[in-house]
Amino acid sequence: MTTTAPRLGTALARLLILAAALLGTLLAGAAPASAHAALTGSDPKDGAVVATAPKEVNLTFSEQVAMSADSIRVLDPAGRRADTGEIRDLCSGSIVRYGVELRAGLPDGTYTVAWQTVSADSHPIAGAFTFSIGAPSATSVALPDREPGGGLVGALYGIARYLSYAGFAVLVGGGAFVLICWPRGAGVRPVQRTVVRAWLTLTGATLVMLLLRNPYTGSGELSDAFDLAGLKSVLETKTGAALTSRLLLLGAAALFVAVLFGAYTRRTDPKEKKDLVFGLGIGGTVVATGVAGTWALAEHASTGIQPGIAMPVDILHLLAVAAWLGGLTVLLIALYRAPSVERTAVERFSKVAFTSVAVLAATGLYQSWRQVGSWSALTGTRYGQLLLVKIGLMGVLVGIAWISRRWTQRLADLPSGGLSPADLSPADLSSAEKETEGVEEGEASEADETSESDAVPEADAVSSVSEAEGASGASPDVDPERAAQLARQRAAVATARRKRERDADPERSGLRRSVLTEAAVAVVLLAVTTVLTTTEPGRTEEEAGRSTSASGPAAVPDRPVDVRLPFDTGGVDGKGVVRLSLDPGRTGANGLHIYVERPDGKPLDVPEVKVALTLEAKDVGPLPVAPDRIQAGHWSASGVQIPMPGEWRIQVTVRTSDIDQTTLDKNVKIG
Repeated sequence: MTTTAPRLGTALARLLILAAALLGTLLAGAAPASAHAALTGSDPKDGAVVATAPKEVNLTFSEQVAMSADSIRVLDPAGRRADTGEIRDLCSGSIVRYGVELRAGLPDGTYTVAWQTVSADSHPIAGAFTFSIGAPSATSVALPDREPGGGLVGALYGIARYLSYAGFAVLVGGGAFVLICWPRGAGVRPVQRTVVRAWLTLTGATLVMLLLRNPYTGSGELSDAFDLAGLKSVLETKTGAALTSRLLLLGAAALFVAVLFGAYTRRTDPKEKKDLVFGLGIGGTVVATGVAGTWALAEHASTGIQPGIAMPVDILHLLAVAAWLGGLTVLLIALYRAPSVERTAVERFSKVAFTSVAVLAATGLYQSWRQVGSWSALTGTRYGQLLLVKIGLMGVLVGIAWISRRWTQRLADLPSGGLSPADLSPADLSSAEKETEGVEEGEASEADETSESDAVPEADAVSSVSEAEGASGASPDVDPERAAQLARQRAAVATARRKRERDADPERSGLRRSVLTEAAVAVVLLAVTTVLTTTEPGRTEEEAGRSTSASGPAAVPDRPVDVRLPFDTGGVDGKGVVRLSLDPGRTGANGLHIYVERPDGKPLDVPEVKVALTLEAKDVGPLPVAPDRIQAGHWSASGVQIPMPGEWRIQVTVRTSDIDQTTLDKNVKIG
């Protein structure tokens, strides 16, 4: 029974469907990508209630960030700017801290601190928190709900990132596959098209990322992609410089591709070809290393611990990925589109792939330790979980590669023999005729390197037809149109014969299927890797969590919690203000003082004041407090117990006559 491999179109469709299904399953419900820097502390802290207005607001981060003049904004309860807009660099040693000065004479109330910046590994981060001066109050500040780097711009930027990785892998891996494993493939048109399209993909994706960088890290509006001022500011950043350098290096890569698929294929002198291979190998390695370095210099490896070691390791990791996955892609195209691929070429690639896997294992182990840091982070953080998925996919890929290696060992030479037009069905001839043009264009230049021409030249076909017709008594004056038709038919017969023999080889068909499966898993693996580069490393996430938990309760210790509550009971002498002070404003025993005043600030003597404390988050309370009247307008209670920290609701009931009373409440954070 003849084993027939699927046609390329069907195979690619299945590959895309499988990749989309696996990727959709993996990323279903995934939250927007986290950033790699994290806010580890602030002064004042989130939710703090301070007695007097601080001079400035300070933010501490887990790693270096890029600050602009508008990165930290402090807004008063009405939404107006309460800061001076001058960012202060307070970094010292390994401590990354920035601050902004506040305006003088700020009134009491709740203030909102909104910040947005870019971490050292190029990812946008943002957040907000509140603190109160005197006592919490209502605020009209409405913060945007857009995640940094999210929305349409974030999605387009993510797609461009994925395409840039894929383009790099196929460009570098494809060129390496031709030079190292299959020199004859430099003249195969499908291989040429694959590598050139990879260059176009990487170049286009890099340009898109450069244009989208400004809205990606800023407003999130797609229209800002064409803001020249924003583009200029991007070019001054580390990421902008890396993307620009990548474009320049891709210009050199275009020259490499042109020589590989042009001058190299036309060389016939073995010595000249050997010298050209040496030059292409050296130049290609330098360019590929430089392009890989644009990722290492601007992303993960450039920040965190041991950047001096991490950057070269990251470059080596990227090159190994490209050599394996890019070479695998070109091999897949060759197995389906080229008339033949020598067994030696597949065997050479098997060795290259094995070396690449060994390099990936070593560099990946170092990167995992550097980014995860602990076993708990490996299972308890999103980065660690994605890393486990990547390791699992790598295991599957290595297993499939082992199967491909077995097929390679069993690959036999194609059987000799031929087919006549009578042996072919109309479908075979039709399919072969469609393939003839591509084969003639892609393989005609290889006639000096192969024992059998990959396409029958039309002139030879005309000559053969003329001889055949002359021998049979036909007129030597052959109609040119008829001769061309016969030549195309002869070429179609030759192509169909090779295709039939190729598809009838079970070893070759098995190899094609296993390589196709490898490619499908590689597509998903590349997607997981892309997501990993936009996910906060486990080490950073755990460190940020420890810093947050170590910072303790949000309220300022050993300072009284002061609350000011206007009231109006509706009766005679029913308007005034209640000032409440809880000292020291923390768990345990506290002293409570209540002052009831008229609108003009003079004491107001009222018949009754009651207080209740409730911690709704823990279902504690209401805890009643009955203060004693000290003098007109002054009530007090000692030993008021606050059993646990949290956001407590303080309710104050004021009665100004036998029938007029009102209840006021405020939420305060107590440590």
